[in-house]
Amino acid sequence: MYSDVSSPQCYSHFLIFIMILTLFHRIDVEIIGINYLTMTEIKDLAEKHRMVSDMFKLPKSKEAWEPYRLTDEQVAHFHEEGYVSGIKMLNEAQITVLRNDLEEILDPKHQAHELFYEFHSNESTDLDSVLFHSLGHWRITEGFHDVLWNPAFVMAAHQLLDSKPVRFWHDQLFCKPAKHGGVVAWHQDYSYWTRTIAMQHLTCWTGLDDATVENGCLHYIPKSHKWGLLDAPELAGDMNGIMAYLTEEQKAAFKPVPIELKKGYATFHHPLMVHGSYKNESNRSRRAFVLNVFADGTISNTDDELLAGVPPIPKGNKMEGKFFPLLFDAEI
Repeated sequence: MYSDVSSPQCYSHFLIFIMILTLFHRIDVEIIGINYLTMTEIKDLAEKHRMVSDMFKLPKSKEAWEPYRLTDEQVAHFHEEGYVSGIKMLNEAQITVLRNDLEEILDPKHQAHELFYEFHSNESTDLDSVLFHSLGHWRITEGFHDVLWNPAFVMAAHQLLDSKPVRFWHDQLFCKPAKHGGVVAWHQDYSYWTRTIAMQHLTCWTGLDDATVENGCLHYIPKSHKWGLLDAPELAGDMNGIMAYLTEEQKAAFKPVPIELKKGYATFHHPLMVHGSYKNESNRSRRAFVLNVFADGTISNTDDELLAGVPPIPKGNKMEGKFFPLLFDAEI
């Protein structure tokens, strides 16, 4: 086909043709010993501190926000027990969007894969189990980006953070396949987050599948958020590794409560809440995403990286900027 490519004029025209193509495609070209590699520009949605799709509609008035508010009883339950669950976050159409996004980015060859902070195809230490875990997908798909601004999420977070402005920390995905889904060991989230202070953080866990005892739903130890900060165990290791750090009184109070949820529903918990999830040995998958936030005004407690690939925020400086957008301001 390229019998005349060795002639100077044809060779020049051929290279120009290839360069034009690579303005629109990622191409590896190796012809006559020359390797020509180009890449399309990867869109980093962390640049956008607002919704970029019509997946959610942001209320425009105080009255329009009212349907998203938690009741006084729900807020009181959170402060007393350390969690509040059964909060509707997504409708069927939104669940479908996020499931499709998830399927797309599970592929390590995805063109924006480098934007993940962490990507573990299997973080389980059990050779017979699988636990997919990742951080950073909000930078990759419009669905996982825009869910940060979901009115049902930001309003609840605002209330549970004592009506303070809400700033994004990081996201997570946890996927347990049917029959051999791995555990997430008992732990406290803040035991991994002491690189940020003060402790004014909050976690929201939302299911993309129905979460039941059989497929490895989340479990809480009620009122354990009052135990103080414990040492951090291996997240996907020994389910009961945290027991080595508990007092006899705490062990006596260690009575897990399963948080079974329909898909699209969420549970919020305190940063010191002891929680975990058992294996999925059922015939159904258990997929979920997590949004972690903190009150605006939280500061860096380290000069090291806060998240892999994110430029450090010097110790003592406010957590803000491209990777930590403000999601909800009380004045909105």
